Amino acid sequence: MPHYDRTEEEKWKEFRFRFPYTAGLKRLREEVLSDPDFDPAVLWVWGTMQATAVLEVLKACEREFGERGQRVVREALRGVGLEVGRQILEGTEWPEGMTEAELASFYATVINCVVYASLEDPSIDGEDRVSFHILWCPHQDRYGAFDCRVQRYFVQGMLEALKERGWLTDWQVRFTRTIPAGAETCHFELWKAPGEEAMLWESYSEELERKALRMAAAEREREEGEGD
Repeated sequence: MPHYDRTEEEKWKEFRFRFPYTAGLKRLREEVLSDPDFDPAVLWVWGTMQATAVLEVLKACEREFGERGQRVVREALRGVGLEVGRQILEGTEWPEGMTEAELASFYATVINCVVYASLEDPSIDGEDRVSFHILWCPHQDRYGAFDCRVQRYFVQGMLEALKERGWLTDWQVRFTRTIPAGAETCHFELWKAPGEEAMLWESYSEELERKALRMAAAEREREEGEGD
């Protein structure tokens, strides 16, 4: 049984989604994973190299170009997330009788377990609130706590793909703890956000961006001082 299959929930079977990058995925499944000489664990090595490169590109652009460099990388990552979200939802209709909470939880499962190749423990906590624990994430042994800000841009795009359809437009997401910060699991909450809570995700992203620019400026000053 695939690790993303929530077989204990009847409504999950009604949520139809598409895998992103279907052509390459088809080749992987049919031609590569069937080869007994191929060790699928090397995909983690390859993916970790890509994730490290994305982080280092962001930090380098922040050091060299400041806010403008940060914005360029941020928007590129957000655009990738948006395209992935659109592929996931292509041809998808909101199943009759499915609640907003169920849709939010199921979409989160696809992001967590398919896009991020993670293991999760999801929970539908009420009509307007869901949550999940990330039990294992491919980045947890490489990224530090602050590095995880990179993922916010991908996720922002994937959330925008939902909102393009007019779905869950007033829902928000936040994390309460993360593995890179020392917790046993990463824990996230999604909820129907009233009033000023509606911009919490964006506001916290902006706070992290300001902090990153201060760190980048300080590092640049150190480098310039060492070069004198």
